[in-house]
Amino acid sequence: MRKRLYRSKRNRMIGGVCGGVGEYFNVDPTFVRLLWVLFTFAYGSGVLAYIIAWVIIPEHP
Repeated sequence: MRKRLYRSKRNRMIGGVCGGVGEYFNVDPTFVRLLWVLFTFAYGSGVLAYIIAWVIIPEHP
């Protein structure tokens, strides 16, 4: 079975993007969220990247 990236329905806080990335890479979604927040503060484009990922990554069926 092929592994696919989906937005999570279980580990969702806003759009499920970080939860889906955490499930895809088998890491805690909280860790992914912290990295995303650090990325946002360090480079300033994390919010835009999250919105784009929210639109592009499909929700788990």
